Amino acid sequence: MQKIHVIGGGLAGSEATWQITRRGLPVVLHEMRPTRRTDAHVSDQLAELVCSNSFRSDDADQNAVGLLHDELRRAGSLILSIADECKVPAGGALAVDREQFSQRVTETLENEPLVTIDRSEVTGLPPEDWGSVIVATGPLTSPGLASAISEIAGEESLAFFDAIAPIVYKESIDFSEAWFQSRYDKGDGSDYINCALNEAEYIAFIDALLAAAKVDFHEWEGKTPYFEGCLPIEVMAARGLDTPRYGPMKPVGLTNPHAEAKPHAVIQLRQDNALGTLYNIVGFQTKLRHGEQTKVFKMIPALKNAEFARLGGLHRNTFLNSPKVLDDRLCLRAAPRLRFAGQITGVEGYVESAAMGLLAGRFAAAEQLGETMTSPPGTTAMGALLTHITGGADAKTFQPMNINFGLFPLLPSPPQTDGKRKKLKGKDRKLAHTTRAREAFGTWLAANEVVSAQQDTPI
Repeated sequence: MQKIHVIGGGLAGSEATWQITRRGLPVVLHEMRPTRRTDAHVSDQLAELVCSNSFRSDDADQNAVGLLHDELRRAGSLILSIADECKVPAGGALAVDREQFSQRVTETLENEPLVTIDRSEVTGLPPEDWGSVIVATGPLTSPGLASAISEIAGEESLAFFDAIAPIVYKESIDFSEAWFQSRYDKGDGSDYINCALNEAEYIAFIDALLAAAKVDFHEWEGKTPYFEGCLPIEVMAARGLDTPRYGPMKPVGLTNPHAEAKPHAVIQLRQDNALGTLYNIVGFQTKLRHGEQTKVFKMIPALKNAEFARLGGLHRNTFLNSPKVLDDRLCLRAAPRLRFAGQITGVEGYVESAAMGLLAGRFAAAEQLGETMTSPPGTTAMGALLTHITGGADAKTFQPMNINFGLFPLLPSPPQTDGKRKKLKGKDRKLAHTTRAREAFGTWLAANEVVSAQQDTPI
């Protein structure tokens, strides 16, 4: 049986490797450390946690991340199994002893007879005779491999300060202040949600923007330039009071139906997913600290009660425009022998990376064995993530995303005794999502049951 090659020994690559070996298939896991080091890692261990020891919330009833934990556990995840072994007190979060966690993952894969760990750098496109390959090299993919991937995918890899704009849940926008309209009524005439500011509100907003605390750059990020076509909103504001009004906050071509006076400035929100549940604040990529973002952006009248699916950020990153270049099995359309997993696909976070590694590993193993494996349904956490990165997101505005309930299909409204239907809200809405997801995931697991060649129990 030909070996499957996995490039990258982070959480996604480690998980993919484990899932493949559970089917009795051999794997070569390529990890370039210590032959070539990165600016972010400090050890040579696999699955090193470089930013935080927390896998975030472990609440499977009320939190989308906790739900993803539950799905990974049920699917026999190596990463979640070892995280549970190495957990430390963290309230409702799943946090681990970082060194112990990485050491346990490394030992487990080093002691697995079907795994060969190759400690050398893959500097270009994997050779054809490797056959099936999973690329799980993360946001700091080495330049040679990134260049080769970009060339074959027909997309530039994003190796500059990747500026991410906040994303808002549509249902939290105040439509007594906001309205649908495209500038000059172009396109469908209502492609954007518009949020107006008068002059006093605008000046106060800019002052708060400039005064807010920003995240410091890591030392290794310092030489990477801003992408001028995607400047942070606070950098624009620092160039002059009216600079944002001639950029993303320009009011021209828009008419506020809620006020007679013309708006002094307008913030536009653009639909960010096919479901229409999430809206991206256009041009509002930022380096503000997360607490500051929430405070400053809620100064916009229409967003005073806004709930954020993702706050803005700015960091060096390398990821694919996955909705455009990957199929629903995580294969590169231009070269289907190459699969991708983890943060390079445009998921954000340790848990999300592990989940895509699990799916990539299972897809690759099934293909090698001549079997058919279906994708988890979009009503599950894994399925929602997979759907988002392989077609649910808009390829024109695609940015890395954590798991959140905005990626799930809308819930049906429950019937009411008065004959009217009312939307579920708050905890009831979250519980309805997780209840539906757990049932759907159980059905999917049963239909795609994987009996391990290495142990007697299904994983």
